[in-house]
Amino acid sequence: MLREVAERGTFTAAADALGYTQSAVSRQIAALEQAAGARLFDRCPGGVRLTGSGRALLRHAVVALDALEAADRELRGAAGVERGLVRLGFFPTAGAVIVPRALATLRQEHPHIQVTTREGSTPSLVRALRAGALDLALLSSRPPHRSPDTDAPPLSVEPLLETRLAVVVPAGSPFAERGSVSAEEIAREPWIASPGTADEPLLGVWPGLPGRPTVRHTARDWLAKLHLVAAGAGVTTATPALLPAVPPGVRLVPVEGVAEEVRRVSLVRMPGPVGAPTKALARALRQRAAELPD
Repeated sequence: MLREVAERGTFTAAADALGYTQSAVSRQIAALEQAAGARLFDRCPGGVRLTGSGRALLRHAVVALDALEAADRELRGAAGVERGLVRLGFFPTAGAVIVPRALATLRQEHPHIQVTTREGSTPSLVRALRAGALDLALLSSRPPHRSPDTDAPPLSVEPLLETRLAVVVPAGSPFAERGSVSAEEIAREPWIASPGTADEPLLGVWPGLPGRPTVRHTARDWLAKLHLVAAGAGVTTATPALLPAVPPGVRLVPVEGVAEEVRRVSLVRMPGPVGAPTKALARALRQRAAELPD
């Protein structure tokens, strides 16, 4: 229960994941806090956050839960088979290029390693790392590229790639054959963006545009947004790292007259020893990230 609430960020989300009612989760956490003699979660608007005592107890809970899972595998006779399992989380655009290429490399070099993946926002992936539900996470950040959270112990953050944001326009657009466009010009265009959430701002609209941009279409999937651009439905933003996956009919054009929008892709994990399967996946991710255009 402690791990689920820590990972999901709310009692309601943890209840949905476990098949309980929200009130049952709340009661069990209250009982756990009474048994621990300490408050484990701060109740905040929009969710809960682990306290120092909660983080300390969670570290031990993750070890205990992993040990129970290992015991279950051994009892089922699976311990004799050397199959490493790595759990990877990633931000949406990483799923279009970096992750599939890295998994293909890993499958060729280490076919015994199994990888499970999930896409998510930075806050949700960081919570999953701290809860022991993920081993690695690919995260995207913008300057000044601070650590994705301020909890202890500090996360291990390894930069893999820096790339510059561009505006994506239809190939038939007047902007397509130009070397750059201005912020004022694209401010008047219809935009295609991901729906904004409490975890993440609106993605797909150029940051800091003058006036109020018109969002004509919303889509969570980046490839869907690029195909909408190709169909002439509007413009969006992307980085050159996506070039291997862009459909025909779109162009990436730099924006002039504004500060460069740099995006950094980092490989993030909890500090401490790393197993051989996790190291192998990290090497594959580094290799594939190094091949992408910036």
